[in-house]
Amino acid sequence: MKRSLPYLLIVLGSFIYSIGLNAFIVGNQLAEGGFVGLSIVLLYKMSIPIGASFLILNIPVLILGWHFFGRKFIIKTMLGVVAVSIFTVLTQHLAEPVHDRLLAALYGGVICGAGLGIIFRSGGTTGGVDILARIVRHFFNHSMGRIMFASDVVVISLVALVINMETAMYSLVALFVSSRVIDFVIEGISASRAAMIISDHWNEIADRIHTEMGRGTTLFYGQGGYTGEAKQIVYCVVSRDEVVRLQQLVHEIDDRAFVVLNDVNDVLGEGFTR
Repeated sequence: MKRSLPYLLIVLGSFIYSIGLNAFIVGNQLAEGGFVGLSIVLLYKMSIPIGASFLILNIPVLILGWHFFGRKFIIKTMLGVVAVSIFTVLTQHLAEPVHDRLLAALYGGVICGAGLGIIFRSGGTTGGVDILARIVRHFFNHSMGRIMFASDVVVISLVALVINMETAMYSLVALFVSSRVIDFVIEGISASRAAMIISDHWNEIADRIHTEMGRGTTLFYGQGGYTGEAKQIVYCVVSRDEVVRLQQLVHEIDDRAFVVLNDVNDVLGEGFTR
C-alpha cells in the first residue's frame, strides 16, 4: 500500500488540477504557463482539446526524459501526463464562469496549485518544461527555476499576442497564486523554529533547554565583529508552541541575550518528524 500511495496521490493531484483548470482557468478564458498554456492557446484558436494536445506535446519530451534519466524517473511523470490528459477531458464540462476574472484567477490558482503540489510532493511532474529544464541543466548547468520561469514568460507573452493583454495579466495572477500554493503544499506551514542564541551565559541556557524543555542544542564558535571577543552560539530547534517558553527561559537567564528565530521545514530527527 505504501508503495502505491505516491501513484494514487499523483492521480488525485491530476484530478484536482484538471478541475481548477477547466472550472476556472478555461471556464473564464484565462491561460496557464508551460505546455498546458500552449494547449489552452490551441484550444482557444483551433478548438483542439487540451487533453489531446497536451499529450501529443509531451510525447517527444517523455522520450527524451526516458533516454537521459531512465525509466525510474520518467514513470511517475508519464502517469502525471496521462492522468492530466484524461482528467482534462472528463472535467471539461465543469466550466464555472465568474463575474470577476480576478476572482477566477485566484480560485484557479489555488485549486491548480493544490493539485500540482500534491503531484510534486509525491515525486511526479506533469512533464513538459520540467523535463526540458532538467535536460538543459544537465548539459549547461542552468538553474531549473530560471528555465521554467522563462518558459512561462514566453507562453504568457504568446497569450498576450494571440489572445489579448488582459487575459495575459489575469493569467499571470493565476500563475503566481499557483506557485505559492505549490510551495505551501510541498513545504507546509512551518511547524518548527530554529533559534540562534548569543549570550555570555550560553552554558546555563543550553543546560536549561536540555533539562526543562527536553530539546537538544548545538554549540557554534563565533567571534564578535566589533569587539573581537570569542562567543559560543547556542543553536536549537523547537516547535512553534515552545517558542514563547524558550524566549522566557533565555530572558530569565540573560535579558541582554541576542536571539534570532527562523522558520524551518521538514525537521527530521529525535522529537520531530521522521
